[in-house]
Amino acid sequence: MSDTLTSAAREETPTFPMAREAGCPFDPPRELRASVVERPVARVRIWDGSTPWLVTGHAEQRALLSDPRVSVDDRVPGFPHWNESIRTMAPQRSDSVFNTDPPTHTRYRRMMTSPFTFKRVQAMRPVVQRLTEELLDAMTAGPAPADLVEALAMPLPSLMICDILGVPYEDRDFFQHHASVGVDRTATVEQGMQSFAAQVQYLAELVGKRIENPADDVLSDLAARVVAEEISVPEAAQMGLGMLVAGHETSANMIGLGTLALLQNPDQLALLRDTEDETVVAGAVEELLRYLGIIHNGQRRIAKEDIEIGDVHIRAGEGIIIELATANRDPRTFAEPERLDLTRPAREHHAFGFGIHQCVGQQLARVELQVVFDTLFKRVPTLRLATTLDRIEFKHDRLAFGVYSLPVAW
Repeated sequence: MSDTLTSAAREETPTFPMAREAGCPFDPPRELRASVVERPVARVRIWDGSTPWLVTGHAEQRALLSDPRVSVDDRVPGFPHWNESIRTMAPQRSDSVFNTDPPTHTRYRRMMTSPFTFKRVQAMRPVVQRLTEELLDAMTAGPAPADLVEALAMPLPSLMICDILGVPYEDRDFFQHHASVGVDRTATVEQGMQSFAAQVQYLAELVGKRIENPADDVLSDLAARVVAEEISVPEAAQMGLGMLVAGHETSANMIGLGTLALLQNPDQLALLRDTEDETVVAGAVEELLRYLGIIHNGQRRIAKEDIEIGDVHIRAGEGIIIELATANRDPRTFAEPERLDLTRPAREHHAFGFGIHQCVGQQLARVELQVVFDTLFKRVPTLRLATTLDRIEFKHDRLAFGVYSLPVAW
């Protein structure tokens, strides 16, 4: 089947992304959940009328995400971009870990991994703990209700990634604003281009400052590689920007949405609040990552060669969308996947992707989430939702799912 469908077939092809059902904020759309077993690799129609393959099954995703014939190069014709803004910007982006395949990708990834190794991140745990307690002290000393997103979910990962990268935290309004534009599915081309240019210029200026005055941070490491002519300033800025946006946006969404999910499941909240076992906390975080699946618009890929997967033939040049959140609800991998069960062994989830392109900062995210969820309900055992579920505004229009605010009281 070619990427150009007949009009009859096109009418039968579902549109992606699909709307979540009212009253089920944590569940992927019903049609996607059904497709996991019925048709784990199937055509969908996206914003530009093209019909890439949507992959919802857990095993099918692992097969494709580890297949060297599947590319992340978003400058290739036929790539299934999120929106027109991102498609327009793609040719202007420098090479980076986010848009290249091996061996180029391998070289860039090595430059980014050293600050996020398990050993280094574990050494940051006391800092994460201190910041969490300070933020909770400030929140509980103020008026109630308070917005947990503003008080804890956004500032904690922002403080951490700013410190690691060497980005001034006082610039948070600037980069948080532009990050929100970058992940907005409804952003216009003009908005996306202006936001992207402003962020790249900002990071390039910081890299330039580190060339003149190095410090103990990631931007200084990238600046040293610029001096050594291993990479250019635009490439360094692009890598720094990717880490900055991913480093605060995803963790912030997980903290806000995870807190809401626990408040809606008091039996599971009690398991987390009452334990002193670090392994129980770590397991609970993996289950929250599986259950919530905040990356709900899919990782985008394109086939470099023909690929057979199951009874589906993906042709070279056809787009592929890996729908991570739905794979985390695959009943062939997780029993009763629609249920939040903090005792479940959930480490096989795809919250951070899979294969060579999985999230570089996943160890940092794990530590942040473990500290937050272990501390929050012990320090504030009476924490409760200060509104009703139907009045909470969810990020349906963002590439990552979450809540815009979370009013809580205690």
